[in-house]
Amino acid sequence: MIFKLSFLKKWGFKQKESYKMEDTNTQIKETVESHPIVLYIKGTREEPQCGFSNAVIQIFQKLNVPFETVDVLSDPAIREGVKEFTKWPTVPQVFIKGEFIGGCDIVKDLWLFGFSSG
Repeated sequence: MIFKLSFLKKWGFKQKESYKMEDTNTQIKETVESHPIVLYIKGTREEPQCGFSNAVIQIFQKLNVPFETVDVLSDPAIREGVKEFTKWPTVPQVFIKGEFIGGCDIVKDLWLFGFSSG
């Protein structure tokens, strides 16, 4: 018999932290490997909740390339998990072809010094 996690939580059962982190790491890995460009941001593409997230979105929109976004504010496990996954303490975080590139400052520098979609 399979129980939904919410049902188990209702009765006081807690998932082990190591399982949560493994699940979160797996989810992040699958996401960044499934899309050419992934931005982990605060807010959404349409409504960024942080100036740095907005700046990164604007750069990729100017490049006119498709990209996926993940709102870290909607899931605390992802917000902390992506920082652990990359060993990078801040958001936004940018992945291209499954590789962690960096945050806003790095993406801005790449943009300013000739990074392009080609």
